[in-house]
Amino acid sequence: MMATTRTLLVTDGRIYRHGGDPDMPPVADMLVKGDRIAAIKPGLAAELRTAEGRARHGVDRLDTVLDARDRLVLPGFVNGHYHSHDVLLKGCFETIPLETWLLQALPPNYGRRSKAELRARTLLGAAECLRGGITTVQDMLTLAPIDEDDLRVVMDAYAEVGIRCVFSLQVADVGGAKGMAYWDECVPADKKHLLSGSVNPEDRDLIEVLDDIVTRWQGQHPRIGWALAPTSPERCSRSMLERLAGLSAKHQLPVFTHIYESRAMTLVARHEHADYGGSLVRYLQACGLLNERMGLAHSVWMLEEEIDLIRAAGAHVVLNPVGNLKTKSGVAPIRSYVDKGVNVSIGCDNCSCSDVQNMFQAMKLFADLAAICDPEPGRPFAADALRCATLGGAKALQREGELGDLEPGMLADFTLIDLTDPSYVPLNSCVRQTVFTESGRGVVAVVVGGEVVMQDRKLTTIDEAALREEVMALLPGLRAEVAAVTARVAELEPYLAEANRRTWRDDVGLHRYVGYPPSA
Repeated sequence: MMATTRTLLVTDGRIYRHGGDPDMPPVADMLVKGDRIAAIKPGLAAELRTAEGRARHGVDRLDTVLDARDRLVLPGFVNGHYHSHDVLLKGCFETIPLETWLLQALPPNYGRRSKAELRARTLLGAAECLRGGITTVQDMLTLAPIDEDDLRVVMDAYAEVGIRCVFSLQVADVGGAKGMAYWDECVPADKKHLLSGSVNPEDRDLIEVLDDIVTRWQGQHPRIGWALAPTSPERCSRSMLERLAGLSAKHQLPVFTHIYESRAMTLVARHEHADYGGSLVRYLQACGLLNERMGLAHSVWMLEEEIDLIRAAGAHVVLNPVGNLKTKSGVAPIRSYVDKGVNVSIGCDNCSCSDVQNMFQAMKLFADLAAICDPEPGRPFAADALRCATLGGAKALQREGELGDLEPGMLADFTLIDLTDPSYVPLNSCVRQTVFTESGRGVVAVVVGGEVVMQDRKLTTIDEAALREEVMALLPGLRAEVAAVTARVAELEPYLAEANRRTWRDDVGLHRYVGYPPSA
């Protein structure tokens, strides 16, 4: 019986497969049936022009044909660490220390958002991702309060734009100055009210709320999966983390958290978690979270023995090199993670700190920044960067075998890159030129689950011009809020600067900068 599912044929493209030739992937055709890749081979298009060939492949018609001549067909990127809540704050802040940025950019510093803003920012962030070849995002959303009507707006926006999303709601139960290095000592009592805590102010049992939401919402949208997101270990009590571990096991959900993002956060770990050797990794291990479902975002200030624990547990790190530079957080031990066999995913982080959802920037920095800590030749190579941006992300999301590569049976998420762009002329190595020369300019088409969501550099699922108008209508109110928050933080700046300087006077057992500040 002939197939009746939707079909897509990609013809004459250089199909990049991680097990193949990374420099000159062979030209081939790719057949997609429904949302999955059915076949990849040279000459497939010619076979499908005959009745016998169509019968052999179970195809009675071709609904869509993408001409991929002079195109590189890449697996869709997996944006392993992303926050949709501050998409509208891109370009608002200079390079500032993480702890100052937290007070200026994060949702607890602002009021509850309108449904119009929730929809617009979700669509805009996803649209930017798709335009750069990102087909899957792991969205760690702060939604305060957690409201199901607001959540529905976000979910519907993701379904509308067509990107794949592994979604999580951030939770914490430790707030205020506690958990922030030297804030208590440096911020005067009459100024402490200016510190906006990151803890959700709700009095509900958030673990029960999450359990209920996941139970009822899982599977409502075919491209939306779920994860759990404790904001960071030092912002969560042991009880909360242990209950999240149980929830993860119950629903088999991945868990993502921020860890060792800055020197100050590392110092808090040394002081507040002495019972675990000053190690947040051992703390997570004691809470039952350090396993193959755990994704550790940032992981900049990680000790070598902690890297060994992560590798042994099968956990993952999600590196965000662009945002870490913008927030003066240092450079992660990239070479150690790669050499020790830790699975690495790459993220683009917040629009308010990395300012752009561009995996090409992130891959290039991932490949190049390793040289800061280790001048010896060797990994990571360009192919490592591309693998981390695709397969590494898929593995961290528990989607290995479905996402991150182009093989029959896998989900049909891929990007077409223009090889006639000057970045690829002459074409010496597809993988190196993708990582080291591509800016995103070459992305011409994007497919998610067999659906063409961008063609000829234009999204097919939403009206981008109308979306821009929606965003512009929101800006007067938002800009007034940003100005008020900035003014409040300016009052705190001398005390935050002193707290930052004090963090340099304590030994945390490692170093992640090229040099030391003059005041240290």
